[in-house]
Amino acid sequence: MPVSIEFILLWVSVLILISIFSSKLSDKFAVPALLLFLIIGMLAGFEGPGGIYFDDPYLAKTIGIIALIFIIFSGGLDTSWKEIRPVALPGFFLATAGVFLTAFIVGVFSVFILKFSLLEGLLLGAIVSSTDAAAVFSVLRSRHISLKSPLKPMLELESGSNDPMAVFLTLSFISMLTVKNIGVIALTSRFVLDMGGGALVGYAMAKMSVWLIGRLKLEYDGLYPVLTVSLVLLTYSLAALLQCNGFLAVFLVGLIMGKHEFLNKKMIMRFHDGLAWLMQIVMFLTLGLLVFPSHLLPVMGAGLLIAIVLMVLARPVSVLMCLLPFPMVLRKKIMVAWVGLRGAAPIVLATFPLLAGIPQADTIFNVVFFVVLTSVLIQGTSIPLVSRILNVDAPMANKRRYPIEFEKIEGIDAELTDLIVPYVSEAVGKQLMELNMPGKCLIVLISRGDRYIIPAGQTVIEGGDVLLVLANEHDLAALQKKLASLREEDNA
Repeated sequence: MPVSIEFILLWVSVLILISIFSSKLSDKFAVPALLLFLIIGMLAGFEGPGGIYFDDPYLAKTIGIIALIFIIFSGGLDTSWKEIRPVALPGFFLATAGVFLTAFIVGVFSVFILKFSLLEGLLLGAIVSSTDAAAVFSVLRSRHISLKSPLKPMLELESGSNDPMAVFLTLSFISMLTVKNIGVIALTSRFVLDMGGGALVGYAMAKMSVWLIGRLKLEYDGLYPVLTVSLVLLTYSLAALLQCNGFLAVFLVGLIMGKHEFLNKKMIMRFHDGLAWLMQIVMFLTLGLLVFPSHLLPVMGAGLLIAIVLMVLARPVSVLMCLLPFPMVLRKKIMVAWVGLRGAAPIVLATFPLLAGIPQADTIFNVVFFVVLTSVLIQGTSIPLVSRILNVDAPMANKRRYPIEFEKIEGIDAELTDLIVPYVSEAVGKQLMELNMPGKCLIVLISRGDRYIIPAGQTVIEGGDVLLVLANEHDLAALQKKLASLREEDNA
C-alpha cells in the first residue's frame, strides 16, 4: 500500500521541528547541531523508535548534492573577501594539497586496518578528507568565543573550498577501481579541466549574476531570492554538464557575489542562510535514516582506529606541511589541525561507491559514518577547551541590532556604521549642532543603554553612547578622530 503524501509531510514537518528544537541543546551543551540532526535521523530510522525504512542511496545522494550546492553557496556568500584575502594562499594549500595529503595518509593506514587494497584505502581517505567549519563555529558561538586572527577566515576559506577537491579525488579513485587503464596523465588532465573549468564557470556566472540582479529591476522583492536560487542551480548544472567541478563553481559565485554590492543583498543573504539551515537539517536527517546502527557495530573498532589516525596524524601532518612556508606560530597551526571536523560532505560522498558497485562500498559507508560521528563528538565538544589551552580564543563581538537598516547599493558612497563615544571624549556634554560634523556625515540613531534616541540638533552626547552614523569612508574617519579627541581636563 503506497504511503500518502499527507503522512510523508507529517513526518517531514515533525522531524524538522524536532531538529530545530534540538539546536537549543546544541547551544546549551556545546554539541554541534549536525550531530544531533544525524542522531534524530537514526532514531527515526528503521532500527529506531520511528521505524521508517529508508534504503535508497541514489535518493540520499541526490538530496545530499542539492543540499551541498546551497550550503556551499551560502558559505561563499557569507564569507568576507576582505578577511580571507590575506589568508587566500595558505587556505588554497589546505583546500588542495591538504586534502590530498589527508586522503593519502588515511588511505595507507586503511590498507593495514581494514585489509583494503591501496585504491580502496585511498578512496576511503578521499571521502573523509574534507572538513566542515560550520560545526566548529556553531560550537564557538554557543560558548560566545571566537578564534584569533587569522584562524577564523582561514578555516572559513578552507572548509568552503575543500569539498571540490574531495569530490574530485573520490570520483577519480572510483574510476580507477571500475575502469581499466586510467593513468596519472589522464587524471592530471582531468584535474585541470575539473578545477580550471569550475573556476571559469563560477567566475563567469558570478559576474553575470551581479549584473543581472542589478539590471533586471524586478517589480516584486520576493522574486530576488528565487532568482538567485535559479542562478545557483544553473551554475552547478552548467559546470557539471561541461565536465567541470560544480561545487567549486557554486562556491566562487557565492564568494564573488558577496564581494559586490547589489540590490536586496541583505535580504538575499538572510534567505540563503535560512535555506542553508533547512538543507543541512534535511540532508543530515536523510543520511541518518540511511544508516542502520546495527551495521556500525562490526566496524566500530576499525572505524575508531581510522578516526584516530585522521585526527592525530593525517590532519595534523597535512596542516603542518601546508602551513610550513607561512609565518604562523605553532599553537595556531595546532588549532587549525584540531578543528578539522568531518561533516555532511564525507557521508554524501560515501554514497558514491554504493552506487558505483564498489565491492567494499558497504564497509566504506559505515566506516565513514562512524568516523564522522567520532570526529564531531570528540573534536567538536573539545574545541572551546583546546582553544583556551592554546590561547587562541578571543571574545566574540556582540553584534548590535538596530530598529533601522541600510542597504548599500550602486551609486551610494556611504555605509551605516556604529561608533562608541569614549567617556573622555571632548564631544561628551555637547549638543550635536556643536560638533561641527563633516559635511557628508549623518547621525541617524543613538543607542543609550536600553533606549534608542532619534537625534536632533539639541541632543546632548553622553559618554558610552553608540552613534549609528551614515557616512562615506573619509568623513567617517574624520568623525572618529573628533570623537577620539580628549577633553582639555583629561589632556592636562
